[in-house]
Amino acid sequence: MAHLLRGKQAGIHRDFSGGLDPQLFAIDEVARYGINSQISALSYDPVQSLLAVGTSDTQFGGGQIYVFGQSRVSVVLPLPRKSSVKSIHFVADKLVCVDSKHEISVFSLETSRIISTYTPPGSVTALLTDPTLDFALFGLQNGEIVAYDLDRQHPAPLRIPNLWRQQHPNSRLTSVVTLAFHPRDLGSLLIGYNAGAAVYSFKVDKATKFFQYELPPGAPGGDSDPTASSIRRYPRLTQAIWHPTGTFVLTGHEDSSLVVWDPKDGRKLLARTIQDTNVDEPGGAAAIRGATPGTFALKCPLFRIAWCSKENPDDTGLLIAGGTPTTSIEKGLTFIDLGQTPNYTTSSWQVISQHFEKPKRQHTLPTPPNAEVVDFCLIPRRSPHYAGSHDPIAVIALLASGELVTLSFPSGHAINPNNQLHVSLSYVHPFINRIDLAFVERTRWLGMVENRSKGPPILKGGAEAKRSLMRYANRNILQAAHADGTVRMWDVGHGDEIENQTMIQVDMARAVGRSDNVYISKMSMAGATGELVAGLRTGEVAIFRWGHNKDYGKEIRHVEATAFGLETIKDRAEPNVKEGLLPLAMFEGQGQVTALKMSDVGFAAAGFQQGALVVIDLRGPAVIYQAGLNELASQNKRGSFRRSNSQTQEKAEWPTCIEFGVMSLEGEEYSSILLFVGTNLGRLATFKLLPESHGGYSVKFVGSSASEDRIVTIAPIDAELGDPAEATQSAVAGLREGRKINGVVLVVATSGVRIFQPPAAKGAHKTFDEVFCDSAAVVRYQAAGYALLALFGDGTAKTFSIPALKQIASANVSHILNVRRFAEAVVTPTGDIIGWTGPSEIALLNVWGTGSDLTRSLDKLLNVDALVPPRPTISNVQWMTGTLYVTPADMDALIGGPNRPPSKRMVEQRRAEEEQQRAMKRSATAGSSSAETQDEGYWAYMQRQMQERTQSLNIMGDTTDKVEESSSNWADDVNKFVSKQKKKAVMGFVGSKLGF
Repeated sequence: MAHLLRGKQAGIHRDFSGGLDPQLFAIDEVARYGINSQISALSYDPVQSLLAVGTSDTQFGGGQIYVFGQSRVSVVLPLPRKSSVKSIHFVADKLVCVDSKHEISVFSLETSRIISTYTPPGSVTALLTDPTLDFALFGLQNGEIVAYDLDRQHPAPLRIPNLWRQQHPNSRLTSVVTLAFHPRDLGSLLIGYNAGAAVYSFKVDKATKFFQYELPPGAPGGDSDPTASSIRRYPRLTQAIWHPTGTFVLTGHEDSSLVVWDPKDGRKLLARTIQDTNVDEPGGAAAIRGATPGTFALKCPLFRIAWCSKENPDDTGLLIAGGTPTTSIEKGLTFIDLGQTPNYTTSSWQVISQHFEKPKRQHTLPTPPNAEVVDFCLIPRRSPHYAGSHDPIAVIALLASGELVTLSFPSGHAINPNNQLHVSLSYVHPFINRIDLAFVERTRWLGMVENRSKGPPILKGGAEAKRSLMRYANRNILQAAHADGTVRMWDVGHGDEIENQTMIQVDMARAVGRSDNVYISKMSMAGATGELVAGLRTGEVAIFRWGHNKDYGKEIRHVEATAFGLETIKDRAEPNVKEGLLPLAMFEGQGQVTALKMSDVGFAAAGFQQGALVVIDLRGPAVIYQAGLNELASQNKRGSFRRSNSQTQEKAEWPTCIEFGVMSLEGEEYSSILLFVGTNLGRLATFKLLPESHGGYSVKFVGSSASEDRIVTIAPIDAELGDPAEATQSAVAGLREGRKINGVVLVVATSGVRIFQPPAAKGAHKTFDEVFCDSAAVVRYQAAGYALLALFGDGTAKTFSIPALKQIASANVSHILNVRRFAEAVVTPTGDIIGWTGPSEIALLNVWGTGSDLTRSLDKLLNVDALVPPRPTISNVQWMTGTLYVTPADMDALIGGPNRPPSKRMVEQRRAEEEQQRAMKRSATAGSSSAETQDEGYWAYMQRQMQERTQSLNIMGDTTDKVEESSSNWADDVNKFVSKQKKKAVMGFVGSKLGF
């Protein structure tokens, strides 16, 4: 019967939850954002402009593949079995994955579903695909290579034996480490074994060259340990790649050596490391000293090497992850710019060796301190060929921690992921420390489009599925505080169509003037004005306001200026932001910021761990109130401290929750702007904001009330209508008209909930049995009424009626959300719950649903009009000199067998080619402009190239014919001259004998 009396005790005479039925309470999983587990693989397709991210199987989630496109395009591809993603490759309209259990999964980009699986006869150690082939080659641990037909979905007859074992019968167990097709000739395959490398020719079905790196005694190699150089060594191979034109081969080894080879005769051209050259010669480079005298520094292994090129494939450079000393302060990717490759036919061996020994330049693409790059993914401008390293515009680096860093290439400048990558990738770019949510008006959010200078978009593929549009609903704007001190804001949505999909960012590190120790502990955003306040663990509070940057494009030196207790930081705006949330003012407090609130009516309040409370009027801006909570006890005239013994009062007290409201206090006949502050000891302090004659406001403490434990939520309620009695712009405007709001405050603590009229009425109370409440809010379901929605430590979400506080319904959400992070979850007024599922993923739930699970994404990934460009071919000179060129069609016969019919993709490409040729004939015009040449289609481009190539060959043929004709005429003239001289000699001899 207690719940029947609570309404009367609270001063509420209506049941605000009368229309709510337990059957309405059902959990729907609406959306997920972020990455469920640690990233283990990356792949980019420049044709479709899609990025694939694979994850590991950990305690937080199973391995799966995320495919991201433009804007919010996202599709999740689960693996058929519980395992981790080891490698992923795009192949035209498919995605090939190798998992940790050595199972091959093939996904269709058109249907976003798995279409086949394959288990090779052994452990897979290398994967190779080509955009023009319908096959995938797999290197096995036993040194063999097998093939799988992606189009026919069955193993192909090709099987390459262990070539290294055939060449070196006495070698130990050798496994395939890497595989690479020749960039210009599919008929040549570079196979990297752990003992060395070999070039296999499909044309003759055998290995044509072998490469083994040998270090004689006295040669330092890449080892850091100088004592290891006294013996002959054969460092194990870890990488093997082609030069972008196939002129040279580079092998990377476990001792961090980089060795360049000539694939024609197997000659070793140079052995070097990132720091030294000629490390294969005795008495070479010295060991790198360690941190203490008498020690040497270890080197990081070569995690990955890419031989990149500019638009001209002969202008190349090496991008290397790893290979640097562990004592190196500067971390990042190493780029060795080799410059223009010497002409192979006209250059001496010395010139070629010096090209690799003395590069054009060498620099580091920096990453965050103490962050080791273990993998990277290049972002080419257009071509998917040249092993995905042709003319890259950016590189996405994967750090050992699982975070991502995007850098421009080759300069190495950090690229802001805002509006460049999918919002889910921002959760690991870098990691997020804290989230909060603002309920922003739709029209206000539509106008908040940040104008920030940025480069060309990275992801442009895919198309979003159509969703319903909620035109009259406020937007769920998430604020995410990252480890680098940035705060990013974007619309989580309600499972509906998101009109403004852009992301807004503020740099807290720049606002406070330092780059280290910028852990953001609290933040709050005003839903009506879009103003933001953020607080650090070190006590700084920064305020941001939307506006235009008058110093756009300029780096302004900060000038310290303090007024009204605040430091002006307008000159610390980011120079590349033309319009957005700009820094306004900063307050330096003491101790960690434990509570923050930005109101809709121009006030901000901050609480600190030292017990201080600060109120800021943004009209100045100015600090209008600053006091400690311990000072309020002496001002409290009502004596409402429930626990007043000396032991309780000696405990440290600090604010944990702050809220603004508009209502009448107990015993008053008018309404005021009120400030409610809840503490860790369960005290609720009430303050009144009073207007002053000079136009400002003052803050007055009016009383306090005690609860049992730490306060987690404060909700002002209109006692007559049940609506929120928050300090909105319309409510404050009504104060001028004498409007009175009879309100109560619903205060949720960890052990119970109270409803009373402030500042210190007794009200109604309910205790939670055996479990603690971590997060709560008052929610509304359409016109049915209001209820209290709370998350509890036992993994349940429960609703309670208002004001009776009777439980309406309960549901278990522990299978979706991480219960240990319930305190960081956010409950919205519409019944949405945003909580963490793992270290870098959140889920959006709605309690007024039907109990449905997360639906599969209907976004489209494949653009059927985006065709794979033709593969680079051998040069005309190589063709004329007799080099046998193997086409993709020839490879289909060599790998798939002579009886394999053309694949479906080849038939479609042939049809598209014929249709393109017919269209070209209909619309062919003479003398196309250069602009038209830039916009021509793929088949038009190919036809023009073939015509130009044929013309060049005809010209070369005519020149050859002329040379032959000239040579023939010259030979005839020589013959005639010789005959004439012979005749004269004979006649002279005869004449002398006859006496003439």
